[in-house]
Amino acid sequence: MKELYEQTTNKNKQQRITTDENKKVIKSNDTGKKTLKKFGDAYRVLRKPLITEKVTNLGVQNKYCFEVAKDANKIQIAEAINEVYRIKPTSVNTVKVSGKNVRHGKTKGKQKDWKKAIVTLPAGSQFNI
Repeated sequence: MKELYEQTTNKNKQQRITTDENKKVIKSNDTGKKTLKKFGDAYRVLRKPLITEKVTNLGVQNKYCFEVAKDANKIQIAEAINEVYRIKPTSVNTVKVSGKNVRHGKTKGKQKDWKKAIVTLPAGSQFNI
């Protein structure tokens, strides 16, 4: 882990910033302060690709499905697709899927709720999952 030190302009003390491989130091132009951006955020938004027969048939229409974080919105999903696959999607549709009621012997339970994203790519662009 690398340690970077920067001198603050208002106070004469050093602020310790630790970075590792998945963080990058970015300098903003308007304030002059350095901020940290995490590059692992895309994998927190995109959980896993969905590979079913129904989804593979959507591949003809340049549509791909992913299980995403429940609190992710369409903008975050589009940015994550752009960061991971280097393709900017034309549209993102989301569906909240409720978990099924299940039984384990006498005890009743419920599978967890999850969110599905259907991502439409521009014509002629595709990627391998």
